[in-house]
Amino acid sequence: MFAAIRRRLAARKPFPGHWRKILSDDVPFYHQLSERNRVRLEEKLKIFALTKHFEGAGGMEVNERVEVVISACAARLTLNLPDEHYSRLRAIIVYPGAYHHPGRDDIVLGEMSGRGTMVLSWQAVVHGLKNTEDGLNTAFHEFAHALDLEDGMFDGTPILESLCAYAPWVKIMTHYYDDLRDGRRRKRMLRRYGATNEAEFFAVATEAFFEKPRQLRKRKRDLYDLLSDYYNSDPAAELEAFIERDRDAKVS
Repeated sequence: MFAAIRRRLAARKPFPGHWRKILSDDVPFYHQLSERNRVRLEEKLKIFALTKHFEGAGGMEVNERVEVVISACAARLTLNLPDEHYSRLRAIIVYPGAYHHPGRDDIVLGEMSGRGTMVLSWQAVVHGLKNTEDGLNTAFHEFAHALDLEDGMFDGTPILESLCAYAPWVKIMTHYYDDLRDGRRRKRMLRRYGATNEAEFFAVATEAFFEKPRQLRKRKRDLYDLLSDYYNSDPAAELEAFIERDRDAKVS
């Protein structure tokens, strides 16, 4: 109840105008959005930034720029998902770079815990945003995990719009997950890390959906359409519209 009240209070506040300079400088996909979608992104971003707890670790100083950029990544995924504000996500811990778990040897760039805490490497977030077409975006990946957790489980299946949507979801996602896991196709456009488990596959597929939408639409149309239905978004068409607007602007 208190979270809902906080969101309503945040929604009433005006969008800080100087945040647009941060978005323009540091969030390339912001430029690709239509004017209408920019306004929608700003609203989602504002509510996220004002209602989630950000904290630095490993010497990281979390400033306004860090909060706005990370919040923009969160808002990109939920842009067209009404009333979706990552209710199970409470805190975002930000390290300056890759970090080590105590007592473990692996290097981590990001993770989402079942307790509602996300950890991100700021360096990885910035790197993922600089190249918008490589299918590698740590922030998108972790926020996909956060959406997956909305039903209480990391199982690669977020809360879908209706009961009848689950059967085609499982069928199509399982098909491509098995393909990736078994290595049956050499020319992969989904990162091999997606073969780790179903949850990682959904996160990796989400990265490709938003960063390589035209390739995904061309080569795995049913997977693209499935994700398009879930996210209520068509990033391939949005990218093509941006390219056309940019071409017209250069001509004029």
